[in-house]
This record gives sequence, structure tokens and C-alpha cells, in this order.
Amino acid sequence: MQTEPEQALFADLDLPDALLRAIKQLGYESPSPIQGKSIPVLLEGKNIIGQAQTGTGKTAAFALPILANIDLKQTAPQALVLAPTRELAIQVAEAFQVYARHMKNFHVLPIYGGADMRGQLRALKRGAHVVVGTPGRILDHLGRKSLKLNELKTVVLDEADEMLRMGFIDDVDTILAETPETRQTALFSATMPDRIRQIAKRHVESPVHIKIKAKTAVVDTIEQAFLIINQGEKLDALTRYLDTEATEGVIIFVRTREATVTVAEKLNARGYIAAAINGDISQPIREKTIARLKKSQLDILVATDVAARGIDVERISHVINFDIPYDSEAYVHRIGRTGRAGRSGKALLFVQPRERRLLGIIEKDTKQKLNSWEKPSAKQMAEQRKTKLAEVLAAKLETNLPSVYHQWVEELCQQLELPAEQLAAALLSEQFTLEQLLPPPETKKPRREKNLRDGRGDRNERGSRTERGERKPRKPRREDNIALEKYRIEAGHNHGVQPKDIVGALANEAGIDREYIGRIELNDDHSLVGLPPGMPKDIFQLLQKVRVKGQPMRLSRTQAGNSDEPEPTKQAASPSTRKKPDAKTRSRKPKATEKDRPRRNKPAAKKKPQS
Repeated sequence: MQTEPEQALFADLDLPDALLRAIKQLGYESPSPIQGKSIPVLLEGKNIIGQAQTGTGKTAAFALPILANIDLKQTAPQALVLAPTRELAIQVAEAFQVYARHMKNFHVLPIYGGADMRGQLRALKRGAHVVVGTPGRILDHLGRKSLKLNELKTVVLDEADEMLRMGFIDDVDTILAETPETRQTALFSATMPDRIRQIAKRHVESPVHIKIKAKTAVVDTIEQAFLIINQGEKLDALTRYLDTEATEGVIIFVRTREATVTVAEKLNARGYIAAAINGDISQPIREKTIARLKKSQLDILVATDVAARGIDVERISHVINFDIPYDSEAYVHRIGRTGRAGRSGKALLFVQPRERRLLGIIEKDTKQKLNSWEKPSAKQMAEQRKTKLAEVLAAKLETNLPSVYHQWVEELCQQLELPAEQLAAALLSEQFTLEQLLPPPETKKPRREKNLRDGRGDRNERGSRTERGERKPRKPRREDNIALEKYRIEAGHNHGVQPKDIVGALANEAGIDREYIGRIELNDDHSLVGLPPGMPKDIFQLLQKVRVKGQPMRLSRTQAGNSDEPEPTKQAASPSTRKKPDAKTRSRKPKATEKDRPRRNKPAAKKKPQS
């Protein structure tokens, strides 16, 4: 049996109980490689230079040590995180807030360009323990003397190479020169160009170098594929894959312990034999579950990375990555559960549209191009079930069935006074639901997001909008005839929210295709947005907590009916059109009142005395 090294747990990293409780509630069991190596060093107060790819969990690698050392009684900024884009700044600030959920009166403030300066000034005056910002806006506040860095304990440069690429590195140099010499510094970058090395040499004193290199050996006997899919459609795609593939044993990998239970329960409800395995399950039960898998008493295991380590079961024919892993090494470990002992195996990777960059990293590190898996249509699924049933029945009929079966059929037909066809249909309904034989209409595939990198930018939003939230004229699309439901979001003009902020949050966090996000109406303290009907419960619950400009959405449905029919495009009126309004316009013209009539007759009244 192949042995693997024991993986550390968050509980082993000497973090405060408040942070461990938050991590446990999030469902994470063990730190990623960059987290496991960075957290202990930062807790000791040392400087680090961390080199790791995007998506490896760098945010928690610096956020958890900062929170562990924060002094909640001090209101001046104690940590400054520099990020290249406002999207990343918001994401990092939200991560701090989530990890600090059990730290009373903790405040984190995202600062970036394009947001209301007055709101940021008020927030800075109130005080924030951690400031996360883009270099340009941080310099603005330093120039205004509204941001004071004299009490800083830690400075983090996140995605330093991206800041270099975007032309911010000189601003970073200026900001670092304004920070105390006694500060702790952490620099994270996927690559180390010469300019980044110069910055590190000048501003990061005696650093500990941490480099995470993925082990990318993939067995040639494993056939790998991926599917671009939205979060809410994963379960449907999973069941279609299981139905179309000739599987033996299957391991499905998810990120959290809660997800193992949820996915296993949903699969069991659909007729599969599945079980969950995670860190909360005791070792004896884990061993029994794996023994059941080996003896073919169990077909599907839904597991986290830690719980599945060391599993060596020959009958594992397929590995499904329900959630994309943090890095290439984790991906290689996962799919290594199949294709063992010279046998062939298959691996499928689900990728949300905003995770395409992680897919590229995996392909680059493993030096293998993954094939795109085409999800079969509902009609194809129904035909395939019919074909499989025919094969099973044909195999049965090849053997001489005992006469008692024929006798029972005859007796039941006589007893129920039904022909054999109706009896066979009733028996068939026991095996297949009506939905399996008459599938629902297909949902639209998630489009490939061109010109977008990890959700950054807003070129592909649903129509370009002005700052007041009004849509500019755009070409009508095929999807414009879909009736949408109106939802309320508890964030508006007063919070510095713009339509693109709402679109980005819905697309990136909930996986809702931008083409299905309807008109956004911004008000002072809330906003209204049209979304597709029938939102899944888990997505609805997720959107209660998602933040827009630091403000929780607290999404709620305003009314059950269709309430956001897209408006027709409005064309600018030509001069001739304005001079000659059409009949419909004339008919809507209000009638003159008694008050109006004397006003129109005034000129005639003045001429009367002269006659």
C-alpha cells in the first residue's frame, strides 16, 4: 500500500480559539501548503517572501496571523494589505471579516478608487484595525493625512507581480517608505521578476523564503476532463455523468465537511449508494466505510482531501472534483486515487466560470491539456436509460427464467383486469421517475467569459450602465424574453454601490450568468435587481451573507410574480419626431383647465381697449 505523509491540521498551528471556531464553521480541516508554512513563521513575527500560485489560499496565510496578533482596544490601523485591484481588495476584506466573526468589535476597511471618498474618510475617522486597499487610493489618503500608518505592525503585499504588471509598483515603493521600520512585512507573488526582487531587498529585512512548488506527476492511465459549470447546476451534471459512465467505485471530492454530507444525502435521494467521509467522522466509522467501498457494498464516497488521504482501493474507477482544489498538487493527489496498479481511470473536474484561471494553472503545472466534457442533454439521458434497460432485459431473457415469473404475470393481469403492457408500465414506473423519462427543458450552459480575468473588469455586464444605474441602449439579446423575479438587496447609493458591483457579486459569488441578471434599480438604502425564477435554496442562503462594498446583501424576494420584464431599447428622438408627435402621443396630452384658458387669451384682452 502506498503511504503518504500526515497532513497538519489548523488546530496544530497555535491559533487563538476564536479563529479556530471560525475555521471549523467554514468547514476547512487542514491548511494548504502555503498556509501551513507561512502561518507559523508570521506568528513568530518574522518577515516572509512567499511564492505560490493564485488560488493556493494566500489570503488565510497572512490574515489568520494578523488577526491572532491584533489588539482590539487600539483603533488605529495595525495592518495594511496592498492589493492590485479593487475586486481583490474587497475579497480580502471580506475574508478578514469572516475569519474574525468571533472577535467582537473588529473592523476591517477596504479602500479603493472609484468609491465615495467621503465614506472612506468617515470610516477612517471612526477607526479600523486592518486596512485593505489599492496603491493609488492609499496614496490619496496619505496625501490628505486621513490615513496614519505610524501604528502599523504588519504590511502585506498581495500579488506583487500583478501590481508590477499594472504599473503600481512605484506607488508601492512610496507607501512602504512611509511605514514604520519596525513593521513586519509579508510579500506574496506567483512569480519573482527582478523589479519585485529589488522591492523585497529594499523593504523586506531578513525574510524567510517560502516557495510552494507543485508536484505534477500524473499517471498516464488516467483520462482527464473538465466541465465549465455554475455552482447551482453541479448536482445535475454529476448525476448525468454517473448515469452515462460505466463506473465501479467513485470518489467525489468537495472542499468542506458540510458539503460531504450534503452531496452524499442528495445522491442517496436520487437512488445512488453514497456515503460521506470527513474529519468529523471517527476513525472506526471511516474504516468501516472504506471497507464497504472495497466490498462493493458502497459505490460512491464523498470526501474532503484530508479524509481521503491514504485510501487505496483498486475498484476506484472515477474521481470527480465537485469543487476545484486549491492547487495542482492537491489535484494530482485527488486523481491519484484512480488509475492504480496499471488500471485505467477517469477524472472529471467541475470549474465555475470565475475559476477558469485555476484550470489554466492546473493544466500548466501538470503539463497536460484537459479535455472538455460535453454534458449529455436530457433527451440523450432518457434514450440512454432506455438502451440500458433493453440491454439488462435482453441479458435476462437469454437465460431461462423460472416459470413462476410467467405465472405471476398471467395471474396479476387476470386479477387486475389489465393487459400485460399496462402491468409492465407500472413496474417500469417503480424503477424510473416521470422526470427521468420526460426530462425538463435544458438550462443554458454558462458562457465562456471573454475579456474577464477571475471576474475582474465589467465589460461583459448586462448592458453598460451609467453611474446612476441607468442602462445605455444596447442590442436586445435572445434571453430578453425571460421573465425575471425582482429581488431586494440591502445596499444602495448611500453605501457607494454601483450596478457593476452588484453584477460582480452575483456572478462571482453565486455563479449567476451575467446574461441572466436583469435591470438594477439603485435607491439610497437598497437596490432592486431582476434574477431568474426558481433560485436554489443554497444559493439564496449564500446571497444573504455576500457583501457589496462591505455591505451584506441580505437578499429578499419582493414579490412572487414576474416583475422585471426587460424594457425595449429606447432610441433618441430626431428633431422631426419632436416637432410632430405621433397620434398616440397627442392622445396622451392633458386637456387644458379653466385656469389655462385665460392665460392663452391674454394677448387678445390687451388689444381690446385700443379698438
